[in-house]
Amino acid sequence: MRRFRQTLHSLLRMTRLWQVVLFLSLAAILYLATTSQSYPITSSANDKINHLIAFAELTIVTRLAWPRLSFYWYAPALLGFGFTLEAIQATLPYRDFSLADVLADALGIAIGMLPWPGIRRVRATT
Repeated sequence: MRRFRQTLHSLLRMTRLWQVVLFLSLAAILYLATTSQSYPITSSANDKINHLIAFAELTIVTRLAWPRLSFYWYAPALLGFGFTLEAIQATLPYRDFSLADVLADALGIAIGMLPWPGIRRVRATT
């Protein structure tokens, strides 16, 4: 168990790695949100679930990339990213703007916050 905690602690401290993961995630989500191509990845039949999962992941990775960054900074930034995606989609002939998608993004951000207290405890104990 001690070895697991040490490995977990080491991973949690790799902020540069998490920053790269975050930027790759943002780029992938931007591409998937704007492409007209069908993509060979598993996705939910309900688009809102896809938004929820994507923004929960972005929130968790943002917290890992910048652990001291306040919720008041990154939550509006991530929500702004979601809104920007919808605004871009509104200009594309094969996509539509959806306020429900932005709400799903907000719920994903809220869900992405849930594991954070446990992560903080692991960081503090190792």
